[in-house]
Amino acid sequence: MTVFSKTPVIGALLAQVVAMPLVAIATALLSQSIDHTLLILMAVLLQGLLAALICRLLGLAVWWLVIAFLFPLALAGALLAGNLPAWPFGLAFLVLALVFSNTARGRVPLYLTNSQTASVLKDLMTERKATRFLDLGCGLGGVVRALDGEGRQARGIENAPAVFLLARLLSRLSRSGDIRRGDLWRADVSKEDVVYAFLSPEPMAPLWKKLSKEMKPGSLFISNSFAVPDHEPDETWTLSDGRKTVLYLYAIGREAA
Repeated sequence: MTVFSKTPVIGALLAQVVAMPLVAIATALLSQSIDHTLLILMAVLLQGLLAALICRLLGLAVWWLVIAFLFPLALAGALLAGNLPAWPFGLAFLVLALVFSNTARGRVPLYLTNSQTASVLKDLMTERKATRFLDLGCGLGGVVRALDGEGRQARGIENAPAVFLLARLLSRLSRSGDIRRGDLWRADVSKEDVVYAFLSPEPMAPLWKKLSKEMKPGSLFISNSFAVPDHEPDETWTLSDGRKTVLYLYAIGREAA
């Protein structure tokens, strides 16, 4: 976790600003030997690549790297569009809104859980003999599909429309997991053995307030990467995957402890 975890947009903007003088120097050195049009194209691509690299160094999520790379291309396209119709830009905005609506409204980016983490969660449920699993803000539903079956019932809740539809389709095709569209704040967690979330720092305090009141004694809340503020986890697991995933485990009631 970095200082930009709570405000990744600031880190992304900083990456663009830092990349600009570097691109300016590179293009100035090559301005006499490269065609003007090719030079502009190279500058735009270099700006995107450097900004994405800086975002990576700042520890931002992968999808911010993609945005950092595409932003200069989109800006250049808008400036050069001239007489192009407005509908492609409107369509692009609609797609982004359907995919990233939770980011603007609830400050919950689209974080995807990797397969190694899903495997650890599966082993944990097996050891605890837990049968019910709920992923709050499940994204594309990969964890839900990985854990469903062998006596386990895994379900996920996702609010972003486009992400939900794709997750639902993948679960239907694989015949594993139950993906529903809904608000995580209204989710019924009273019957779950394990509740999992990979959200952001912003909702952790109110989410814990909800879960600690509504989950049954003996159940477990697991947060990926983001700890509940001012509340010590019962266990902290650092995984051996590429991103060194940290899982914070919070037991509900005395039985779990």
